[in-house]
Amino acid sequence: MSLGRTVTSGPEPHSPEEPAKLQTPPVRGTWRASSEGAASTHREDARPGLGTLRWAFSRTRQRPSGQAPEEDLGLFQRGSHFLFRSLRRAKGNGSTADQSQATAVPGVTHGPEVPSRVMDGHSRRSSAGVGREELEPEAGKSVADLITERHLLAAFQQLRQLEVRLVAEKASHTFEKDPTGFARRAMDLCLHYDGLAAEIGAIVRETLGPDGVDSAALGEHPAPPADGDFLLTPRRWRQHWEDAQAGAGEAPGAAEGASGLARLLAELGGLVRSDLHKVRQGGQPAYSAAGFPAWEAYLRAFHGAVAQRLQELAQDARGCEQLYVLLDWAANVYGSPDFLGAPDLTLSTEPLPPLLAPALWARLQNDYTSFLETKITSCFDSILQLEQSRWADAEPPDVLQGLYHTPLSIDVHMLVTEHVKAAGAISAELEATTLRICTRALGLFLPRFEKAFLESMAVNEPHLGANINACEELRTSLLARFPGTFEELEKPLVAATCTFQKRLLQGLQCDVQPLFRVLCTKAWLTQDVLQPLMDKVVAFARHLEHVAPLRAQETLQEVHRYVVREYLAQVLRPRERFRGDERMTGSQKMGVDAQAIGDTFQGLGSEATWLDQAIPCVADILGETYKEDIRRHLETLIGSYPDIRRDHVRAILALRRLGRRRNQRLLQHTRDLLRAAAKAAGSGAAGGHVLFEEIEVPTSVDVLLTCI
Repeated sequence: MSLGRTVTSGPEPHSPEEPAKLQTPPVRGTWRASSEGAASTHREDARPGLGTLRWAFSRTRQRPSGQAPEEDLGLFQRGSHFLFRSLRRAKGNGSTADQSQATAVPGVTHGPEVPSRVMDGHSRRSSAGVGREELEPEAGKSVADLITERHLLAAFQQLRQLEVRLVAEKASHTFEKDPTGFARRAMDLCLHYDGLAAEIGAIVRETLGPDGVDSAALGEHPAPPADGDFLLTPRRWRQHWEDAQAGAGEAPGAAEGASGLARLLAELGGLVRSDLHKVRQGGQPAYSAAGFPAWEAYLRAFHGAVAQRLQELAQDARGCEQLYVLLDWAANVYGSPDFLGAPDLTLSTEPLPPLLAPALWARLQNDYTSFLETKITSCFDSILQLEQSRWADAEPPDVLQGLYHTPLSIDVHMLVTEHVKAAGAISAELEATTLRICTRALGLFLPRFEKAFLESMAVNEPHLGANINACEELRTSLLARFPGTFEELEKPLVAATCTFQKRLLQGLQCDVQPLFRVLCTKAWLTQDVLQPLMDKVVAFARHLEHVAPLRAQETLQEVHRYVVREYLAQVLRPRERFRGDERMTGSQKMGVDAQAIGDTFQGLGSEATWLDQAIPCVADILGETYKEDIRRHLETLIGSYPDIRRDHVRAILALRRLGRRRNQRLLQHTRDLLRAAAKAAGSGAAGGHVLFEEIEVPTSVDVLLTCI
């Protein structure tokens, strides 16, 4: 085969005595030289060494871009470095070298297939290299042909024999008068070794290619030689083989956005799985037969390549979504035992270094939590905006499973759960950090939500009930889902619930307060003025049927207490005073009203039965005809309601119109009863109910009692 380009140092007339030198080895599909073409470019009377060097560099430059492996240049540079260092040593040795080195070179064997021929230092044929007949002892194939046909072991054996022979000739001072001859032959050996290394890289790459590679070629890897001269220096063939693996895969390109990054990582994972499957199915048996730890080497190579690619992607990752995609892929996708997609294939992480360095992993988590805090706050802002839009549209809340419902609780619960679950899939530390972020954000959101709602035009029973239900759902669901984390949120959630309950009661109070004014009047004695009030209470209680049972019962009991308290307040502050028969009729009317109030609230499901005795006790004192029994009624009243004060008893006695001395005796007995009740309250024996304490008594009663 003729060379496409030949560079010489000048006219070099051909000498028929100069045999053909080594044929330049081919790099798969890139370059090749023939023994005949190489021999025809040198002349005996010129400087063949320089011509050979130029020829070698010229051939290297002629490789098409994109076809020559990157390993070739490194091996060539390494071979050239050793070559020039050896030339310097050769000049320094001169004629003082021991001639016995020719037979003491380690690894030198002279078999019958390749005859050993140490030339005389004064022979002109020594400068021309090894003859063609020495390259084709029996099979008639040159080293280059063996490399091309991928008989790498045979090619290596021949190169090794020639290399040992060249070392022996150098030691025998054969090249004292022709140092460029040694350089030429050494360069030929280096180029052939470069070709051998390039072919190994090509085999590794083709192993992962779509067509695969012949399994017989996978075992054609030279074993490391023993140490020796620069020509015999170990060439680290297994290291070349492992280095070729790292560059065998072709990583995907750049990504834009979280979806682009996820797609890029999916492609990266697909390439790794595909290539390792090929290694396991096609390359592993052949490599194992040759004694190569192929599977472990490929795992290390691919692991290192993936780690390097992730580090590059981590430098460009921006935003919460991209950072999470990167962390999730490293922790859950690549770290999954099913990553390779086959039960017998596992990507063990024990002997491999971390995919991401601990410092980089910590930085990514910190960046993610910083973006996450801003994102969660923004999500709560969006939730508030959605609620405000529903309030502005005056849309009534839905009734879901019998309860007023607003999407607030579901939105918040999903927001917290999704982010905490996603963080927990990466690490427990990130999960705990995300829980703290969500807790702080929800704690800041609740007062904002409460204030915005109370300032809106949607404050009515259904919306208030829906918000009470939402707070109750959040309190129970979050505490149950994340025990030990959201306890600090219980107080703000309960506070928001109480605020909505109070506003619910305020609406009822504003509605029924005018109806209490007709009590304890002349018209009250003859008319049923209580029924309109109780009708409104019943209508209000229908809304409580759509409120969470616990909060509905609390609200209903508070309504019950409010009705009894306001009724007693009207009795103790009468607009008109009754005497004689009117007082007796009023006492009976109070008993009837107390029964109506008790029956109504009992029918609504109120459990505040402790309120049932308040109105009847006062009615008994006002209507008691046997004055000595008033003392007994006072004992019952004070024992049932220890929060009563002397002012309340004075007001009741003023309505009864007893004598001054009797009033004083009853007030003294009241003082003793209240002291006993206070001691009982201090010891915790009292129930803690509040009724009379919130009833204001006019100061004019004391003046009235003084004048009696």
